[in-house]
Amino acid sequence: MAAGEEASTSRSLQETPTWAVATVCFVFISLSIIIEYLIHRISNWLKRRRKIALFDAVEKLKSVLMVLGFMSLILTVSRSFISKICIPNKVANSMLPCRKTLDSIRTTQDLGYDQIWSVHGLHERILDDDENVSPEYCDSKGKTSLISEEGANQLSIFIFVLAAMQIVYTVLTMALGRAKMRRWKTWEKETRTVEYQAANDPNRFRITRQTTFAQRHINQCTDASNLLWTKCFFQQFFNSVAKVDYLTLRHGFVATHLSVGSSFNFQKYIQRSLEDDFKIIVGISPFMWFLVVIFLLVDVHGWNVYLWVSFLPLTIVLIMGTKLQVILAKMAHRVEDQNSVIQGAPLVQPNDNFFWFNNPKFVLTLLHYTLFMNAFEVAFFVWVTTQYGIKSCYHENREIIAIRVVLAVTVQVICSYVTLPLYALVTQMGSNFKKAVLEEQTTNAIKQWHAGVKLKRKKQRLSSQAAADDFPENSTTISTVDSSSHQPPTLASFEIGSALEIQEAGPAMPTSVAVEIQMASMEKKLERGYRVI
Repeated sequence: MAAGEEASTSRSLQETPTWAVATVCFVFISLSIIIEYLIHRISNWLKRRRKIALFDAVEKLKSVLMVLGFMSLILTVSRSFISKICIPNKVANSMLPCRKTLDSIRTTQDLGYDQIWSVHGLHERILDDDENVSPEYCDSKGKTSLISEEGANQLSIFIFVLAAMQIVYTVLTMALGRAKMRRWKTWEKETRTVEYQAANDPNRFRITRQTTFAQRHINQCTDASNLLWTKCFFQQFFNSVAKVDYLTLRHGFVATHLSVGSSFNFQKYIQRSLEDDFKIIVGISPFMWFLVVIFLLVDVHGWNVYLWVSFLPLTIVLIMGTKLQVILAKMAHRVEDQNSVIQGAPLVQPNDNFFWFNNPKFVLTLLHYTLFMNAFEVAFFVWVTTQYGIKSCYHENREIIAIRVVLAVTVQVICSYVTLPLYALVTQMGSNFKKAVLEEQTTNAIKQWHAGVKLKRKKQRLSSQAAADDFPENSTTISTVDSSSHQPPTLASFEIGSALEIQEAGPAMPTSVAVEIQMASMEKKLERGYRVI
């Protein structure tokens, strides 16, 4: 009776009605086409709205889905071959994730059946009753499969759940963080009011410690390093980004990279920077897949590795938030050390030295890996619950499971409402501005101008070499003329003289933003071989 039930539930396509096969095939094809159509529509909408960074993020999402498709295809095609890779039972019984499996192995060994597990023995007895089904390949050799076909299928499902959870976590974090930063738009509008200009009148003298920015970040506790970090640790949970922080850092950024009194929209610049960062953190790097392999390797019963791993994202997020708050405090201290009396608003100086390894982008890398590890925690919980049920051996210790779920939710909240707004604002205080300082159309125009100049110089260099081959005695004169005719242009000559050249190569360059770029900063970039943005 049991053999008949087993055979009836595992029919091949030869024994399946054609209408059932056609229905399932139609549903899968329809869903795939609908998903592809939705992604295509989203891409076109982003292109029409000129959201190039988000469009690139969707393209990276496509690449992630393509990698998942290849993984699933490889596992599906090779799972039969993998299941025939046999390993000794002693090796197969080591580093198991569940205690119940260990108990079952110990029971079968006590009964004298060392070569098979109790579950496999039961399955073999069922198959022996069925004349049409052959016994297990490795069981017949007294060994165990490296991984069964069912295990390979479950592994494929876990990889898909992990990638999907990474995308969902990233999108949710960005959405919640931008919702928290929505009030920055009101602060940006305030900078154009008469009241703001009067409050920050450059002819007005003030004592540095009496400014709102200094009062927020400078006190007796911040003189010692340990006390400073302790204060900043708790400060990140209470109004992590205040209005005075935004206005002060905006003033320092504009004064350093743009002209004084500029109408530059700092809030939109941060928004474009976050879109550029989003296309980075939405993906899964090869090293992250390697981390998945490490996490699966150490998932041994009794080690409780996943419990300790679940604390890593929380620890990293708290350290990042504290570090960003410390950077704000150090900026305030530097302003006080330079001038005890200031004119107008406090002027902070952007500098890479404030950040770890003198690299503001390292904070983005930490944020990326934090989101991935947190996504792994949630994905593993969802996968185990859906595949094996809430009462499986993976959920043997309910207290540990509850702690991991609470930590995952806590990290999501802190990362969205505390760390991301701090990151978006403070990392703009590096020595260099990001390419998002220019609008996309302006950036493309500069890149086209850059490519045109490089091509022109290459042609002239080739023509100079050809002329030198024909007239060796005139090579020095030709080289001198060539080098003197291509001096790096100043910003003014770039805006006026090169506009026609850019129009010939592509769209006209809007100068509303480019005019505000500080001449010295642009000339330094142009002197490095016309390397703009």
